[in-house]
Amino acid sequence: MGLFGRLFTKPFASVTVERAEELIGDGATLVDVRTSNEWKAGHATAARHVPLDSLERRAGDLRPGTQVVTICKSGMRSAQAARLLAARGYTVSNVRGGMMAWQRAGKRVVASGGRNGTVI
Repeated sequence: MGLFGRLFTKPFASVTVERAEELIGDGATLVDVRTSNEWKAGHATAARHVPLDSLERRAGDLRPGTQVVTICKSGMRSAQAARLLAARGYTVSNVRGGMMAWQRAGKRVVASGGRNGTVI
């Protein structure tokens, strides 16, 4: 691929909620990059919380060779996270529409303590 193609090609896949669930079922790690308040209000049950502002420092906590699926509220911050992780050599997919799409698809959202949560 030439320079022009590399400049405009995303280094990660943009996936639906359903595809994200398949990847997670196959062993991918779901990384929620939202703020602590957003996380506490509601997150996917399988998610691991690594806020975007600490991702660069904590990226090494992810197992090398692991497929990573990133998620935020709408998909924008998680796209930034996906770029960062892809640059570090991870195979990354970003959930299109983020947690809003997750919730719209009827997927479980839990708050801190395991009770039913909501996306804020």
